[in-house]
Amino acid sequence: MGHLVTRREFAVGSLAACAAGAVALGVSRSARSQTARNIARILIGVPAGGAADAVARLLADQMKSYASATIVEIRSGAGYRLALEAAKNSPADGSVMILAPAGPLTLYPHIYKSLNYNPQQDFAPVSTVFSTPSMLAIGPMVPGEVKTLADFIAWCRANPKQSTFGTPGSGSPMHLLGITLARTARIELVHVPYQGGPPAVQNLLGGQIAVAISPIGNFVPYLKTGNLRALAVTGPQRSSVLPDVPTVAEAGYPALEFAEWFGILLPGKTPSDIVNSLNAVIREALKTKDVMAGLASFSMDIEGNSPAEFARQIKIDTERWAAIVKASGFTPLD
Repeated sequence: MGHLVTRREFAVGSLAACAAGAVALGVSRSARSQTARNIARILIGVPAGGAADAVARLLADQMKSYASATIVEIRSGAGYRLALEAAKNSPADGSVMILAPAGPLTLYPHIYKSLNYNPQQDFAPVSTVFSTPSMLAIGPMVPGEVKTLADFIAWCRANPKQSTFGTPGSGSPMHLLGITLARTARIELVHVPYQGGPPAVQNLLGGQIAVAISPIGNFVPYLKTGNLRALAVTGPQRSSVLPDVPTVAEAGYPALEFAEWFGILLPGKTPSDIVNSLNAVIREALKTKDVMAGLASFSMDIEGNSPAEFARQIKIDTERWAAIVKASGFTPLD
């Protein structure tokens, strides 16, 4: 007759098997995590050449402790929605992150009838990176004697068929700013949406639109050469890069005051240890001279917070936009 296994022997054997399995599972997970981080990707939702692209590349250069190589991948289109959908559907192993602005996360739920992502469920907030005001700037379509926001509004009243404004996309915060300007100034402004700020600025330079509203960093090189003229910045104070440009409040339109943050997020089911690890890497990167100098050159303010603080900020800003959209009378988009 074979040996009968006692309850004690069975229990000890089971515990040993579980322990061995746990060690194997831990090694497996560690191996997968290490493999995932050989190459990390930062997704952005606007074309190359803009401020978001430049900042993503600055961060990528400082992430060697997180991944052996970090590349920036452009998924432009649909006002950042394509990039966010791609990030949502990426592996939750820390290998894919997104540098995203506030608008698609906090404003879009109020202006689109449906989204293919849930901003507060499909992403794991890691840290804010920077915030930046927007700017209203004019180009060669508008006569040279127009120098201020008041001048431009008067020109729009006299030239309603030419009164066009370009933004990074339909439903973007800048789109809402244009609607607010038209309503408060009692002028007609026709919206021309683009796939990101840089294409809008290029058409402004080419004289296809009268004014563009976009993050200030997209304008700075052309303002310094005189190819474009700044009307006002939307931040609460003047830009240190362009101290002679008034704020929208100084120009008489405080309802246009707005500064947009950009932050790093991971897919929603990413383990908290990976989220916290990346948070530490991002916040250290924001202290480096290269990143600080790069952000300053685009008139960006350095941010940085904990995952919990970032999640709370998304919730607060989502509630704030709800009231603004309701007051604007904006018709939800398909």
